[in-house]
This record gives sequence, structure tokens and C-alpha cells, in this order.
Amino acid sequence: MLSQDELLDLAESIKAEGQHRPIVLDSDGVLLDGRNRRAACKIARVEPRFTTYTGNNPTALILSNNVFRRHISKGQQAMITAMACSVSGHSLRDLAKLHGLSRSRLSAANVVLKYSRELAEQVRIGALSLDNAYNTVSEGKARAAALQEKYDRLREHAPDLADQITEDQLTVDEAIHALNERQEEERLRRHVQDTDDLRLADGDTHPPLTQLVEQGDITWQQAHERAEEIRAHRHDAIRRIQQAVEDITANWPAVQDLAARPGTRYAQEVIDGLPAEARALVKELTSHR
Repeated sequence: MLSQDELLDLAESIKAEGQHRPIVLDSDGVLLDGRNRRAACKIARVEPRFTTYTGNNPTALILSNNVFRRHISKGQQAMITAMACSVSGHSLRDLAKLHGLSRSRLSAANVVLKYSRELAEQVRIGALSLDNAYNTVSEGKARAAALQEKYDRLREHAPDLADQITEDQLTVDEAIHALNERQEEERLRRHVQDTDDLRLADGDTHPPLTQLVEQGDITWQQAHERAEEIRAHRHDAIRRIQQAVEDITANWPAVQDLAARPGTRYAQEVIDGLPAEARALVKELTSHR
């Protein structure tokens, strides 16, 4: 309804100029459009003029007529238009052009209407702005999408946990936490097993870390830490040996020169000036020449 002042202004206009638009009733005499005009006619003591709606979509008529109210916001206009579109079958593009509404605003109204009839009604009556309603719906859609994504992940990787949600034994977050723990333990187990396989291939005779976990001597986390230490030590050892071989390669011409002078005083002085281990190595290397 109009405010009291606006209603008095309308009554004065009807009294002075007459009632421009008739009040619309359906075939049973139910008011479809013109509530303010009827009240203003009563104030002006003017007999109201009526017409009977003969169409087959009274809801569309009511919504469409409300778009032209002077006292409603653009957000309300957009929502009423979206509601009219939902019952009339018209396209949003056509209605946006017809009523001079932006397509983005009308699209936002349609989203609110689709996902929350309650919020849409609050926008229609002016109790909530279209922007606030749209933000609320968007946040709700995002939460629902995130929840569905979690549930789909559970259904794919842990159907038993998903079933416990269905049976109200777990919340989604509790089930996701349990799944994360499972997957982390599986990651640790694979890493430890790979390390055991590597040690076996290297000829290591120590008990496998996997065996120690299964015996209850250590946890998977502890086994993972030991595996990391073993891999780091192995990496360092390989690098040291590689460097040593590179050093030998760089100095190999000197060894070849020494091997080319067996029994010479030059060779003897070189060998005498070496530690016992180095003398043994020179003998080994030069003996295969």
C-alpha cells in the first residue's frame, strides 16, 4: 500500500480528474489489481470503476502491474519482473528491455528466485535489498558446492566414511579429517616401502622399516623420518664417491705416467712418499697396465 500521504494525494487526484485506470477483478470478484485506487476512491467518496480480467494468468498480471509502481526500488522491480517471467514464460531479455531494467540486475533477481523463494519474497516486499539477497544466495551456493565437493571426494576415496555421514554417525568435516589421516598414512607407508625396496637393492641387510612398524616397534611417522635420514645419507655417500671418481679421472694421466716408468728411481720416489694405503692403490692401478 501507499503511505497515508500518498494515498491522500491519489484520492485528491481521482476526485479532481477521475479514476484513470479501472480496478481489476477476476471472474469471482477477487481483487487482482487496484488496491490503492479502491482505497483512494473510498477516501474521495467516488464510486470506483471496475473491469473483469478475462485472461488465463492472473498471477502474471499482478506481478507485471506491480513493476510500474512509483514507490518501489529497482531491485523490487527486477524481482517482480523475474517472478512474472517465471509464470508467463517470457524471456528475461525481453522483459528487461520492456521494463527498462538492466539484464545484470534482472539476472541477479532470477538467481535469488531460483535458489530461495523466501529471500525473493523479502526483496519483492522491500524488506531486503536485491544485492544483499544475491550475496546471501551466492554465499550459500558456494558453501553448498564446497560441501558437495567434500562429499564427492569421500564417496570416491572412502565410501565407508560417506555411508557414516548418511547414517548420521559422522559429520562431513569429521569424515574428511578421517580421510586425510588415512591418505597421509598411506603416503608415509608408500614412501617407507619404496625406501625398503631401495635398501634391499643396495644390499642392506638391516630389518625393513615396514617390518618394524608392523611389529609395533615404531610408527609410520617415525619410519618415515628414518627413511628420510637413510635417503639423505645415501645421497651424500653417492655424491662423495662420484666426486672421488671425478678426482681420479682428472689425475689419471699422472697415474698412467707413473705406470709407464716401472722400476725407475722416479717411480720409486713417488711411491715412497705416499701413505701405505696410497702405495697399495698405485700398485693395484699400475699392475693392470
